[in-house]
Amino acid sequence: MRGANQSSVSEFLLLGLSRQPQQQQALFALFLSMYLATVLGNLLILLAISVDPRLHIPMYFLLSHLSCVDICFSTTTVPKMLANHILGTQAISFSGCLTQMYFVFMFVDMDNFLLAVMAYDRFVAICHPLHYSTKMTHQLCALLVAGSWVIANLNVLLHTLLMARLSFCADNAIPHFFCDVTPLLKLSCSDTHLNEVMILTEGSLIMISPFICILASYVHITCAVLRVPSTKGRWKAFSTCGSHLAVVSLFYGTIIAVYFNPLSSHSSEKDTAATVMYTVVTPMLNPFIYSLRNRDLKRALGKVVGRKTFSVR
Repeated sequence: MRGANQSSVSEFLLLGLSRQPQQQQALFALFLSMYLATVLGNLLILLAISVDPRLHIPMYFLLSHLSCVDICFSTTTVPKMLANHILGTQAISFSGCLTQMYFVFMFVDMDNFLLAVMAYDRFVAICHPLHYSTKMTHQLCALLVAGSWVIANLNVLLHTLLMARLSFCADNAIPHFFCDVTPLLKLSCSDTHLNEVMILTEGSLIMISPFICILASYVHITCAVLRVPSTKGRWKAFSTCGSHLAVVSLFYGTIIAVYFNPLSSHSSEKDTAATVMYTVVTPMLNPFIYSLRNRDLKRALGKVVGRKTFSVR
């Protein structure tokens, strides 16, 4: 079997989401607006948390990391797609493709871990409020975030090295807007069985374990909320938890649908549409989901923008 350094393919072509000029123009405007909304929304959250001392607590420490990761997440894919459209090119080098794949999935893993840690933080705050300050210390939060970075990098390094050993012989057209694992495996002329097995086993463990933690946390939160005597208080808690779970379901649902099925069952059109949801839509929604129902964060955002838009009535 030839290694990647013997591959006859030195670059790939990212075909994007459409080959029709009118659709390309519309998609360019749509993705540009979503990217700007993602960056602006997450930057506002970072600024709000940094300027308000009352937000220097574990919950917002984790949210600030999620915002930072979401900015980086979108930046690994969308600007390249927009630049290709402006420059009229589709090419990305072999090493550039692997680098993009590495960072995309590193930030996917970080989103995955941070959502789980944030769910656990809410579980402790709602179900064990008297012990919150002793259980969710700044040291524990820093350790959880640092551990997440280490595990995410080790996991993605494994899959990147497995991809780098494959050969790519003739076809170099990727029907996607970034270098995704599934289309790359389909293009390879090597045996990809090991790659697929590692995705379905080790990759599944990395993704499903935090997802189970999130579900378990929200089940306990729901049980605690049901014991709240006030109907208004229950409705407020459920509406907040429901919006969080909607984003979590969108994130995990699309990832599971794209990556944890046999390679032969994949459709490039469906996979591309699903990846747009977790790479572009979810990072854009997170700032709104985690701030619109948060009084303290809205107050801090009001200070940052200097307007009454985010002020609490």
